[in-house]
Amino acid sequence: MRALGITLLGQLAFALRSGSNGKGNGALAEPEVAAKRVAVIGAGAGGSSTAYFLSQNADAAGIPVDISVFERGARVGGRCTTVNAWSDPAQPVELGASIFVDVNRILVDAAEKFDLSTASMGAPRAEGAAELGVWDGKQFLVKTSDEDGWWQKAKLLWRYGLAPIKTNSLMKSTVAKFLTMYAEPVFPWKSLNEVVHDVGLADTMAMTGLQFLTANGIGEKFAHEIIQASTRVNYAQNLKLIHGLETMVCMATSGAMSIAGGNYQIFDRMLESSSSISTHLNTSVTKISKQSDNTYNLTTSSGEISSFDDVVLATPLQFASIEIDPAPEHVPDEIPYVEMFVTLFASPHRLDPKAFNLEAGKQVPNFVLTTLPDGEDTGSDPNGVGTPGFWSISIIRTGLNPHGAPSPENIYKIFAPKPAGAKLLSHILGKYISDDEAEHGSRNGAISWIHHKTWHSYPYEYPRVTFDEISLDDGLWYTSSIESFISTMETSALAGKNVAKLIVDRWQGMADGEIVTVQSNEEWGYTGLKGQHQRPLEAEL
Repeated sequence: MRALGITLLGQLAFALRSGSNGKGNGALAEPEVAAKRVAVIGAGAGGSSTAYFLSQNADAAGIPVDISVFERGARVGGRCTTVNAWSDPAQPVELGASIFVDVNRILVDAAEKFDLSTASMGAPRAEGAAELGVWDGKQFLVKTSDEDGWWQKAKLLWRYGLAPIKTNSLMKSTVAKFLTMYAEPVFPWKSLNEVVHDVGLADTMAMTGLQFLTANGIGEKFAHEIIQASTRVNYAQNLKLIHGLETMVCMATSGAMSIAGGNYQIFDRMLESSSSISTHLNTSVTKISKQSDNTYNLTTSSGEISSFDDVVLATPLQFASIEIDPAPEHVPDEIPYVEMFVTLFASPHRLDPKAFNLEAGKQVPNFVLTTLPDGEDTGSDPNGVGTPGFWSISIIRTGLNPHGAPSPENIYKIFAPKPAGAKLLSHILGKYISDDEAEHGSRNGAISWIHHKTWHSYPYEYPRVTFDEISLDDGLWYTSSIESFISTMETSALAGKNVAKLIVDRWQGMADGEIVTVQSNEEWGYTGLKGQHQRPLEAEL
């Protein structure tokens, strides 16, 4: 295996060849250690976090590093991005990942370190409007309001018994297991397969959300009406499809917040935090070529070729359009992703109560989540939106239309399995919307501004207990293996932090002359690399 880093013998030879420290006194010169060169492909949460923590870890270890981040798009943040309502830069609106919560340690700490302003999530309240309602395509099964206080809690207990309390307790215990992945002795982890078992989440991952809730005594009504509404709005998946861990993640909503001006700023600041990081936007990597000395050549779309000691692929390989030659030892599986259609639009009008079978004059809740009506079962069908026809419709905030009246307009976000066209928009607003207005908006119309986006937003989170390798090959790393475990901004950032630590640990082990391999799914354990789960060298012979 190629020895990375300058050994003591190499330093001595370098100094003897130099013969002097450049000051004419004949003393041995301090050798100039070549920086480790690392390529990070993708400037989303995973790639930005990798570069950020790699720079920090290398600095702490006294290892000079040169990190190049390649992003084929024109911006940092990946699936975390904003668009400007009415094309006004002063009114950014989250298009992708909208919130994070107080247990998201990396994001919360970064927001504080970079002095980014956070705000709790909430829509402007109209008189008589509930904060949230769960719609089954026929009726609102439940409506809640923060102003109801203890009375709201009493109503929930009357309807669902102890299920809300049991769910909260189950969520906390499940999340507590996950949080052990942030610190020693679990962190850094070399294999998701191993860590899922070590922290006690294998059984949770192996069951559907419905199976997991049933096994833990959570009543069917609460699961169907509340928890499934949450899995649908967060992952566009019903309880008979999504795995148990992601189901619990959907219920961890305490302290929901966002960054004023856009969550992408966290990742932008990460990449700006160190002079050792250079970011190359609008630069696609088309080929990764492993060399005989275990370095890698990267070819960009412009034909430029650069050499690196390590490469981190921080985007799902199946969407990257990158040739890897030769094929790595471990090739990530191609897994199905949700195709999510997101529509943002602004309107001076509230949602039409008639569209939701409410009496005239009644207010539709600010956040409309959905579940399936009684008797409708889509099973494990990935296209399980059912009768409601959409996953959610929310008023995310208000804004001032610079082309219209000075009064604020509502800014809506729709998650749906197909584009929100004129028919749906006319129905929910109770106003005629032409095809052109549904596509482009009309400055002083019922829809004054509109923006459509299609995402491969997250994987279908099917139950599973095996995951793609973190180390695809010697010096070739992969952060997106975590996507099928938990898919959030925070977990992508955690995967990047984990890979960054593994890389520096590997460099240090090789510089010390240790035999180092990163464990694979086929054979857990390794020799030499500092950390837990070490095996004696004899086991390798």
